[in-house]
Amino acid sequence: MPNLSVPILTFALLASTQALAAGDPARGETLYFRCSSCHAIIKGGEVLVKGGITGPNLYGVVGRAAGTENDYLNGSERLPVGLFTDDMIRSGQEGLIWTEENIAAYSKDPIGFIQDFLNDEKARPNMSIKLKEGAEDIAAYLATFSN
Repeated sequence: MPNLSVPILTFALLASTQALAAGDPARGETLYFRCSSCHAIIKGGEVLVKGGITGPNLYGVVGRAAGTENDYLNGSERLPVGLFTDDMIRSGQEGLIWTEENIAAYSKDPIGFIQDFLNDEKARPNMSIKLKEGAEDIAAYLATFSN
């Protein structure tokens, strides 16, 4: 009979590493205030989480192409958001789809993330604030607001 302890141990180690990498949506909710000066979460005109509108609406951000959210619907009134840089739009055109993992990585170093993605040291997003902690938690929280 083959020794199953190595495969079981390997699986357990991988599972625990993935669990550690995942964010905590409840903690992300408490940390979201860091994002709310620029971002609101609005679904079909209903404000789910108050915030600014200089950045894109973060409702449904997980699974969305970068640089494609172009307005908020507030009741029947459309409110334009701050303009994306050409580099953020180009990132979406070149295949950047927001996932929890890359939202967290972007939040930790927005400029570096976009420069790496585009392989362009001159590329710049609008966001320059770096989250020192809690990025995975905020990304997990944002994932709870899906289409």
